[in-house]
Amino acid sequence: MFFKIILIFTVIPVLELIILIQLGKYIGSWLTILIVIGTGLLGITLVRIQGLSILSKIKENLYEGQIPAEEFLDGLCVLVGRAMLLTPGLITDTLGFVLVIPGTRNIAKRFMKYMLNKIIKSGIITFKKIG
Repeated sequence: MFFKIILIFTVIPVLELIILIQLGKYIGSWLTILIVIGTGLLGITLVRIQGLSILSKIKENLYEGQIPAEEFLDGLCVLVGRAMLLTPGLITDTLGFVLVIPGTRNIAKRFMKYMLNKIIKSGIITFKKIG
């Protein structure tokens, strides 16, 4: 697991640099910088809108006496998406937008639920009964 994390934190930044350098060669460095800044600003705006919407839904569910499980998962996706959007690069921006935009976020949530179920069934994560 540790090796995978190290690999992610070294390979992705290198890929981001390669893509940005190649894009800079193709369209120019200033336009590349503007794209990175523009995706960051657009991402922050979307995160703010989605975050407020999710908070509203959580409050509504709690007011109705329901557990807002889906909304908490939405909030987690938006939080991770925000971190990715703040990281300069086109790969992380794309993944960030996938996690922030509701339609694509639902696909990501289904994948996350599938992976969590797989991990639980494999026995890597176990739950103890309280009480």
